[in-house]
Amino acid sequence: MSVYLDNAATTALDADVLNAMLPFYHEVYGNPSSQHEMGRKAKSAIEEARKTIAGLINANQGEIVFTSCGTESNNTILKCAVRDLGVKHIISTPIEHHCVLHTLEYLSETHRIKITILPVDNEGRVDMEQLERQLSLINEKTLVSIIHANNEVGTMSDMDAIANVCDKYDVLYHADTVQSFAHYKFDVKKTPVHFLSASAHKFHGPKGVGFFYMKGAAKVHSFIHGGGQERGYRAGTENVAGIVGMAYAAKMAYEHLENDREHILGLKNYLREEVKKALPDVELNGVLDDNQSLFTVLSLSLPTHPSGSLLLFKLDMQGIYVSGSSACSSGASVGSHVLASMGKGADRIPLRCSFSKYNTKEDVDILVKALKNLYEKTV
Repeated sequence: MSVYLDNAATTALDADVLNAMLPFYHEVYGNPSSQHEMGRKAKSAIEEARKTIAGLINANQGEIVFTSCGTESNNTILKCAVRDLGVKHIISTPIEHHCVLHTLEYLSETHRIKITILPVDNEGRVDMEQLERQLSLINEKTLVSIIHANNEVGTMSDMDAIANVCDKYDVLYHADTVQSFAHYKFDVKKTPVHFLSASAHKFHGPKGVGFFYMKGAAKVHSFIHGGGQERGYRAGTENVAGIVGMAYAAKMAYEHLENDREHILGLKNYLREEVKKALPDVELNGVLDDNQSLFTVLSLSLPTHPSGSLLLFKLDMQGIYVSGSSACSSGASVGSHVLASMGKGADRIPLRCSFSKYNTKEDVDILVKALKNLYEKTV
């Protein structure tokens, strides 16, 4: 029996989502840019999905642009804000996803964009007073890009507070909500965010499809050149089945959000308690307040172990699937940039456990028992 606790990397495709997608592979498979009936049906399905997602976040239908993933969405927003909106200065944090941090490096090197990285505290929180001080000193077009829920430790930023201070200083605000979309409710009319990004495979939708929200006044041009798809905002034949699946998965997630949150948060807190009993020296990373932390993620710093980084491999060999940090960094030999930015020592072994609606207490018991056995064997 395998135990999958790496849902921050990707989630299992929901069977109902797959069933919603299948007709667009076998029956309505027309190109949505074609003018015949098959194409029109595909186009209609895309627009219905756009309407669904827009409705979930209280956006206008024309403010939703479909992409291939969260990485493309974030790249488009950041690079096009510089190219099309005249952004000269971007403020961010050191615990962003690499698709943001590497893009900022690129913009700094090739476009001479000024990048200000605000430090975070030992729980991964940004200092709002420091953000406001920085904004009060800037007199050029600025974008603030701060992740909503960190993908490694789960610490959440206060979107309302950030949006309000950005509004006060008339700067653009981008929230990377790849980890939190469909796990939390957003209202872009109440929270004046200019850009928001998401990816379907984080909430039981298909891989290879995502979207970004773009506030009406913050229009950017196409990042990918070609045809006039997505009303000219994103060239390339749309992934019709993927878009339909993403909208269906998002709708399901919102319908069951409260029950799923209660179930998953219960598992997270259960693991907190049980791992502390089994390994008293374990450290918990990120904010512990459930209202300020992503309920799907629990980050642990395990005591030193003779196996070192091979500890995860040993769990893997037992059919227990967890991660040490972001899945996008799994091939790298360097440690977690998130934990390093939080001042966490490199002498410990990072372990990220991330849950979904499919996980059970038995999964937690199996993981804790395996960890306890691995450490007892070293005594």
